[in-house]
Amino acid sequence: MNRRSVLSLPLLLASTRLAAAQETPATALGFVLDKARELGPLRSVIVSLDGKEIAARGYHGGSPDASTNIKSASKSIISALTGIAIDRQVLEGVDQKIAPILSRDLPDDPDPRMNDITIGNLLSMQAGLGRTSGPNYGRWVSSRNWVRAALAEPFDGEPGGPMLYSTGSTHLLSAILTKTGGKSTRELAREWLGPVEGFSIDAWDRDPQGIYVGGNQMAMTARSLAAFGELYRNGGRNKAGEQVVPEDWVKASWQVRTHSIYSGDGYGYGWFMREIGGRQVVYAWGFGGQMLYIVPALGLTVAMTSREDDPSARSGHRDDLHALLAGIIGAVGVD
Repeated sequence: MNRRSVLSLPLLLASTRLAAAQETPATALGFVLDKARELGPLRSVIVSLDGKEIAARGYHGGSPDASTNIKSASKSIISALTGIAIDRQVLEGVDQKIAPILSRDLPDDPDPRMNDITIGNLLSMQAGLGRTSGPNYGRWVSSRNWVRAALAEPFDGEPGGPMLYSTGSTHLLSAILTKTGGKSTRELAREWLGPVEGFSIDAWDRDPQGIYVGGNQMAMTARSLAAFGELYRNGGRNKAGEQVVPEDWVKASWQVRTHSIYSGDGYGYGWFMREIGGRQVVYAWGFGGQMLYIVPALGLTVAMTSREDDPSARSGHRDDLHALLAGIIGAVGVD
């Protein structure tokens, strides 16, 4: 299947505008989602507008209710747990230094810059430590102690400096939450995110010490991912109006603090930001194409799942999904 040719952004947007001009928004959206079937790796799409699910599709044997590994999209969930921990005074704040919390796992004679790394640095991928993602991921997860291995990485930058995307950083957050919260990260997620209707974590891997992986290897359905997105779109409130994640934390998480050296997209606390389809979009992204998009100006939340084993950035699939979102925006947001 010639997947790279089917969702050309200009062509899709032009087709969507034509469909929207001639038909109802629902028909235009149906057109876009029908075209999405041509994306071979795509497995499901959920579209919610102003808190109401308006479309749900499965593709190539997938389903919105099928559990899938959301990969690095789970970094946004780790960010939410961190924000709740700060609100509950389990953690002091984003400026809290991590070295005293993880003192037992620090390397012998650590680099003095270790004392400068903060909770906020881990959230925004600005710890300065060498990356444990990409080509370094296999070596890292083969180590006997993932926390110690992440802390033992040589510094490739200064704390607070340029973005160094690393799952080791969010795994350190999971270890910190486990230690300060007195429960496993999964138990904290069940307790703190339990009031979110429709949200659940089906499976979650642990490291050799039993710490749940921070920012990877978490399974849930597209509907669960969409429910989490709706929580953030609604300023951290669930459907009942209960403040689950502090509203200030949602705003802080969506503030650009650095930029990806690969895409140029902004990055906050566990969330990417860019313009898609003429709108400002906040999104979570997992390897393979596990996506959670929020378009605040439209009240739009879109969750997408894809086959787990393809590198969506290198294959171009992530760009296809951005184009698909642009088509959805065109269908529901035509003035």
